[in-house]
Amino acid sequence: MRSGARHLLLLLALALISALALLFALVSGSVEIGWSGLGRALAGGLPELERSVLLELRLPRAAAAFVTGALLALAGALMQALLRNPLADPYILGVSGGAAVGAMLVMVAGLGGVWLSGAAFAGALGSMALVFGLAHGRGGWTPTRLLLTGVVVAAGWGALVSFILSIAPEGRLHGMLFWLMGDLGYAVSPLPAAVALAVGLGVALMLARDLNVLVRGELLAGALGVGVDGLRRLLYLLASLLTASAVTLAGSVGFVGLIVPHLLRLLGAHDHRVLLPAAALLGGALLTAADTLARTVLAPTQLPVGVLTAMVGVPVFLLLLHRAGRPREVRA
Repeated sequence: MRSGARHLLLLLALALISALALLFALVSGSVEIGWSGLGRALAGGLPELERSVLLELRLPRAAAAFVTGALLALAGALMQALLRNPLADPYILGVSGGAAVGAMLVMVAGLGGVWLSGAAFAGALGSMALVFGLAHGRGGWTPTRLLLTGVVVAAGWGALVSFILSIAPEGRLHGMLFWLMGDLGYAVSPLPAAVALAVGLGVALMLARDLNVLVRGELLAGALGVGVDGLRRLLYLLASLLTASAVTLAGSVGFVGLIVPHLLRLLGAHDHRVLLPAAALLGGALLTAADTLARTVLAPTQLPVGVLTAMVGVPVFLLLLHRAGRPREVRA
C-alpha cells in the first residue's frame, strides 16, 4: 500500500475514533442516557432533565476536552520540531507556569469564571514574552538557549506557585490543586479555543513542508531556501499561543503533547502534513476519553483529568523508549 493511502486511512481511522470518544462522553455519566437517548435528544424526545444534562453539561465539557487535547498535541508536535528534541512538550518553555501563577492569584482573590480564564491567558502570554525576550538577548537565539531559558523561567514560576499555595486559604486549596493537575470542571465556552485550534492548525499546515526540512537540520533547511530564523520565531509564537489556549481552558494537563506525536511517528506519520492533523485528532480523542473516565470511574467523585493522563502517559512513554532500543555505542 502506498504511503499516501496509508496516511489517508490513518486520518480516517483517527476521525472515527474521535467521533466515538465524543459519543462515549455524551452517553456516560451518573445520569443514564444510553445510546438510544442520543437519537431521542435530537428528536426532542428526552425528558427535560436528561436533555439539560446532555446538551448543557456533557456536550460543552466533551467539546472542551477534545479541543484541549487537540491544542496540546498540536503544540507538542510543533515544539518537538522547533527544538528538534523528542522530549519537548507544550509546557517546556514555561507557558503553563505563567498561566498557573495568573490563575492562582485570581483564585486566592476568590474570583472565577471569566476572571480565571483571562488571568491564566494573560499569565501565559506574559511568560511567552519573557522567555522569548530573555532567550534572544542582544543577539539571535538558538534552540538550546531557548530551551534553557524556558526551563529556568518555568522553575521560577513553580516557586511562585508553591508560595501562593502556602499562603492560600484552606477553603480554596482544593480548587487550586485541581486546576494545577488539569480539570475540565472549570472549563468555560470552548468556542474561543476551538477558533484558536482551527487557525493554528491552518497556519501549521502551511508550514508543514518547511518543518519536514527543518527537522533534518538547520544547515540543510537554510541551503534549501527555508528562512530558519523567521520560521523558528513563528513556531515559538504559534506553539505558545496554542498552549496558552489549552491551559486557559483546562489547566495543566500533562503528557498529551509529549506522547501523541511519538505514537503517531510509530504509526508512520513522519510527514508533518499528516502528523499535525493526526496529532490534533488523536490528542482530542485521548483527552475526551480520559475526561470521561475521570468523571465516571469513581462517580459521583470526579478526578482531575491530568491524573489519568499521567497514569497512562508514564507507562506508554516508557514503552516507547523500550521499543526504540538502546543507543548504539560510539567506537573510536
